Amino acid sequence: LYGYARMDTPIFEFSDVFHRTLGDTSDVVTKETYTFMDRGGESLTLRPEATAGIVRAAMEHNFLYNGPMRVWTSGPMFRYERPQKGRYRQFHQVGVESFGMTGPDIDAEMILMGARLWNDLGLDGIELQLNSLGQPDERAQHRAALITYFEENAELLDEEAKRRLHTNPLRILDTKNPAMQDLCAAAPKLIDYLGAESLAHFKGVQRVLRDAGIPFTINPRLVRGLDYYNLTVFE
Repeated sequence: LYGYARMDTPIFEFSDVFHRTLGDTSDVVTKETYTFMDRGGESLTLRPEATAGIVRAAMEHNFLYNGPMRVWTSGPMFRYERPQKGRYRQFHQVGVESFGMTGPDIDAEMILMGARLWNDLGLDGIELQLNSLGQPDERAQHRAALITYFEENAELLDEEAKRRLHTNPLRILDTKNPAMQDLCAAAPKLIDYLGAESLAHFKGVQRVLRDAGIPFTINPRLVRGLDYYNLTVFE
């Protein structure tokens, strides 16, 4: 209905497709990939998510020379590390990707697609949460402020937070540890480090959602652990 074409990518890829794009310090790469050597000595990885493989295919086959592209995909993904309750090491995802459109409208479109799906499925009690990760230079400033803040409160960090402090401090904000909630609530907020363009993009997403009648709340602690995320994040 939204004009997205289907794309299926291989279930396994060369490991660098994921390790170089998801980030060497991300949880997916450090703990969660099924990685193995084939008989030819190549390192292969069962796909932990879909985006990296789709971008690899789009670049390899020059799909983007034809202009903006919208695709969707569905299929099995694999994560090795201890699955959370109710999750499996092999699981299925359906996802959408767009290329060549940089404004806030495309972010809002994907959120509206999700809202429409939840409505069609008859799900109640769904709450939309938004945040912006800005651009890499803005995150770098925020990252430095976070490290300083958490180092000053090192005695309050749990073992997982200590492990992430100098590799992926943004993920500390996503902790489920009740003892660290007050500490994280008082941490420097990324939105305070966003430049004018990033703020305008974020406000543009909110404007489209309001016009479409989709309620939302802004959650400054909503983050992502993969390196390729910029600007809008939502759950």
